Amino acid sequence: NEALDGAVVRPVAEAYRKVLPDVVRTGVANVFGNVEDAWSALNQFLQGKPLDGIDMSMRVFTNTIVGLGGVFDVASEIGIERRSEDLGQTLGRWGFGPGPYVVMPIFGPRTLRDALALPLDRYVGLSNLVRANERYGLVAVELMQKRSELLGADRLADQLALDKYTFVRDAYLARRRNLVYDGNPPEEPEAPDEG
Repeated sequence: NEALDGAVVRPVAEAYRKVLPDVVRTGVANVFGNVEDAWSALNQFLQGKPLDGIDMSMRVFTNTIVGLGGVFDVASEIGIERRSEDLGQTLGRWGFGPGPYVVMPIFGPRTLRDALALPLDRYVGLSNLVRANERYGLVAVELMQKRSELLGADRLADQLALDKYTFVRDAYLARRRNLVYDGNPPEEPEAPDEG
């Protein structure tokens, strides 16, 4: 992943960021985000959070109709917050443990639970709403958009981490745990003393 990112993905993401104006990149991110919001709404309902599910549904409706297919994030401007959820978080709410930490080729860090949920999370994305011959282009644009958003975090990890793998693993696991419990995770049990 590091070699592929350094040789191809990061340079293309940097060029994507330099070539496209902020307003275009924001519009692209908004369209992808609008489709993800529809999936988030369903996951809110599956997690037993009907009010959040209704809010996310209203967000999708508002951005689709008033925001011209999601190009403009009108919902945020009128106070309908994004509460992103995915199938991995839903499974976590249902009691499925995260399992071991894995680093997947191209998709990067995951827990086993999130890796198992990834095919369905990907299936409901924007790229599967278009014809097959257009799908690859959309996947490439989505990858460049997401990677360009992470350029700053990537540099920060390079600067701060003595051991980048451990830094990324710990940050990922802490973030996912926080997301599963909506920002209020229970305390983890203390490790037993050895000896």
